[in-house]
Amino acid sequence: MCSRSITLAKNRLSPSHVSITGIQIRRLSDSAEKVRKTPLYNLHRKNGGKLVDFAGFLLPVQYSDLSVSASHLFTRSNASIFDVSHMLQTNVCGKDCVSWIESLCPVDLRGMQPGTGSLTVFLNEKGGIIDDLIVTKVMEDQLYIVSNAGRLEVDRQHMKETSDVFRKNGKDVTVNFWDVTERALIAVQGPKAASNLQSLTDIPLFDLTFMTSREGSVAGVNCRVTRCGYTGEDGFEISIPADKADSVTEALLESGDVRLAGLGARDSLRLEAGLCLYGNDIDENVTPVEAALTWLIAKRRRTDTNFPGSDVIMRQIKEGVSKRRVGIRMDAGAPARKDAVIKNVEGQIVGKVTSGCPSPSLGGNVAMGYVSEGLKKIGTELYVNIRGKDVPCKIAKMPFVPSKYYVKK
Repeated sequence: MCSRSITLAKNRLSPSHVSITGIQIRRLSDSAEKVRKTPLYNLHRKNGGKLVDFAGFLLPVQYSDLSVSASHLFTRSNASIFDVSHMLQTNVCGKDCVSWIESLCPVDLRGMQPGTGSLTVFLNEKGGIIDDLIVTKVMEDQLYIVSNAGRLEVDRQHMKETSDVFRKNGKDVTVNFWDVTERALIAVQGPKAASNLQSLTDIPLFDLTFMTSREGSVAGVNCRVTRCGYTGEDGFEISIPADKADSVTEALLESGDVRLAGLGARDSLRLEAGLCLYGNDIDENVTPVEAALTWLIAKRRRTDTNFPGSDVIMRQIKEGVSKRRVGIRMDAGAPARKDAVIKNVEGQIVGKVTSGCPSPSLGGNVAMGYVSEGLKKIGTELYVNIRGKDVPCKIAKMPFVPSKYYVKK
């Protein structure tokens, strides 16, 4: 009998919001529904976390000791801990669990080794992205899934309904969701993450390469450690029993190389890394091909063409698309924010920005958005309308900052 496992949900923005350094959050006074606390709530308060309502959870946008920009740069040079306990953690078991997940996503999980994982997407019948997620093949009959907090109810319903259909057809698959009261999740990110974690764990991190996962002891607590993250840096996501979350996090913080970081730094880090935010950069009306995520369609799945929306997606791969997600650079001035209009040199509207913020690592501003297919070439000069003024910009290669994922040579 398999142990319960976790689904990590990446962040999505709340619809009624304000904007802080590019991410959108609810003011606490505006929240009508009850906001939930993560297992690290008291630790955030103790350490000066500025708490906001993010996807229905109280989370720190930053801490009193560092600005968002300073926290961003500290992560790039040292290591930071992010509370991502709001994300949906899901355990799936049964001998047909691999075929079940492949009926929802274009991943080739069948061809992966136990203990390895992949970024993938839930797709609808039109090829649109229901959510992005990380799925780990723990064993042949067990999966560990992490998906977005902002899509928590959508994902739960999608997984429940599809697994119910599988079972009615005589298949063996059971889906269990971990509640935030049962399990915490932290992301330890940055070039010094591995050395600081290694001093506290019995897992040999030299052998734990990017997108691999293993259970082991961390600060004397049994945890699941996955080498991944959403900053572009080397790092880990650690699933911890809720009642032990404080002790594990505080053990990591004993090093001067590790500090707490909030949503603000996480957003600017992921944007510099060219990583999508669900609800901004991808949604149910965008396909992986349009989102420049064609690599998520595994080779075998392109041959089998038995995933949702495969007819639309395979046609797009063959014939092309009318719009494409691109990176955008601006040297100075105010950053472009979500929904800012993009124009060509003739002043015609050719696209829009989906995410944007100042770049602490590079200076100037970075953004991503969608433009007409013919304008996606790196170096193409365009304009983005910011506060009523057309500001020069250029299409740029993503990631803006080189990724530093750990791949053993």
